Amino acid sequence: MASSGVDYSTTSPPSFAARNDALDTEKIAPGRPSSHVESLTTISDGDGTHRKLKPRHIQLIGIGGTIGTVLYVQIGKPLLDGGPGSLFIAFSLWCTVVLAVTMCMAEMVTYLPISSPFIRFAGRYVDEALGFAAGWNFFIFEAALVPFEVTACNIIIHYWSDIVPAGAIIAIVLVLYALVNVLAVKWYGETEFWAALGKVLLIIGLIIFTFIVMLGGNPQHDRFGFRYWYEPGAFAEYYTSGSLGRFQGFMQCFISASFTIAGPDYVSMAAGEAENPRVVMPKAFNAVFYRLTGFFMLGSLCVGILVPYNDAELTEAFLNSRPGAAASPYVVAMHRLGIPILPHIVNAMVLTASFSAGNSYVYCASRSLYGLALEGKAPKFLTKCTQNGVPIYCVTIVLLIALLAFLQVSENAAVVLSWFVNLVTASQLINFSVMCVTYICFHRALKAQGISRDTLPYKGFLQPYAAYYALFATFVMTFIGGYTVFLPGKWNVPTFLFSYTMIFVCPVLFIGWKFFHKTSFRKPYEVDLLKDVAAVEDYTNKFVPPPPRNNLSKWLNWIFT
Repeated sequence: MASSGVDYSTTSPPSFAARNDALDTEKIAPGRPSSHVESLTTISDGDGTHRKLKPRHIQLIGIGGTIGTVLYVQIGKPLLDGGPGSLFIAFSLWCTVVLAVTMCMAEMVTYLPISSPFIRFAGRYVDEALGFAAGWNFFIFEAALVPFEVTACNIIIHYWSDIVPAGAIIAIVLVLYALVNVLAVKWYGETEFWAALGKVLLIIGLIIFTFIVMLGGNPQHDRFGFRYWYEPGAFAEYYTSGSLGRFQGFMQCFISASFTIAGPDYVSMAAGEAENPRVVMPKAFNAVFYRLTGFFMLGSLCVGILVPYNDAELTEAFLNSRPGAAASPYVVAMHRLGIPILPHIVNAMVLTASFSAGNSYVYCASRSLYGLALEGKAPKFLTKCTQNGVPIYCVTIVLLIALLAFLQVSENAAVVLSWFVNLVTASQLINFSVMCVTYICFHRALKAQGISRDTLPYKGFLQPYAAYYALFATFVMTFIGGYTVFLPGKWNVPTFLFSYTMIFVCPVLFIGWKFFHKTSFRKPYEVDLLKDVAAVEDYTNKFVPPPPRNNLSKWLNWIFT
């Protein structure tokens, strides 16, 4: 199938301003009822989703998908492997990579906020085959994270008691996910807003807790400060000794950061259901920067302050797969300092964080599958939406995949968690690489067609160099992520398969689609940059914000707008 883009090889491309003037930009009169805007819920043919997510929902959805149990509990594992110095440096470096990816996505998504944007952009701006491979990779990535978080919920609850069977907990969590995601998208947004707000309060509280106790505000009145950076030290050895061992410890932290830190994908997936996205999405993407620095960099610094990398309790918790927050560096620090009650509060909040993350993954996985169906890369019946704008069959398939969480009933939960982590780490890095490649092609198309980036709703800095930087980092880390399996004595077949399966599957998907559909890489002047843009701008010009239902809604909208 030949490229279907617009051919500007014989004619000069229309300027962005001229095209804007040609659009029907009728302004809605102040007195026109908002019901007119309510009908403008889609911006592309076949898209049955509704634009019901408010600015505060969008701001917090990015946090909901980004922050799960990893930031509170699993972050203790790289601390043991690499030490506090390696952990902080690795997380800080990877934040710059994710920030570069965020700027790439921000430019494209704010220009054209449609359902499953980066999946569809890959097909429109690069090659349909890449859109097919990227879409299914992202779907597998998100769908695999759902049973990961369900498994984590079960472990967290067992922090308090082993009486409740794992199967019952898994079933209850899945039923709750189904209820939240089958209802209207505004109810998903509302649920995610409050759950994500709890995550923000928890990480802020833990950062404040770290600052207070390190300065002596603890029952032992121990002003320990950065003591553990000196004794036992800032850099731990992993596998071997000496400088090589410390470098390997750093790599373990870097690999952990590449799985833990995310952001732009969760914000962009909500673009197709956001109210007034041309205004809301730029602010949401800008907020990613503050999440990266505030949550991940400071969070990685805090755990290295609170607990030494050779702490016996933390080591034993991971070796024996102790449940819930028992393996959290924060809880271990509370035990060391003799602080009661707080560990239970942290565990309860971590449970909320884990549930919220899984809920977000159900949403993103279902919307990515829906985007594939809209583009003809998945069965057409998946485009079916309920009256409330929910792609019901897509949600059902994701929940069926989530049944994999029942594996932990007969298998060690820590083993099941490691399988999912290995599988999705490579997928996430492939996603980021595709985003960078797509942006580079988008950037070239803008230049070739005479569209100034100054006219875009969002303009990232250091582009396209930031995209090349992020592409190099994510591409290399895709292959390095599972390197430990090749070390002497570390070979493990399941670990190898879960680490590298998607690296082999994605090229097969790409080549297969390209072979059967005869697609070609789009030249910059062939890329259709105008598809769906007129509808977006028409929606933007006619949008009237609905009045807040009550004072609480008014207050929340003011804070998060």
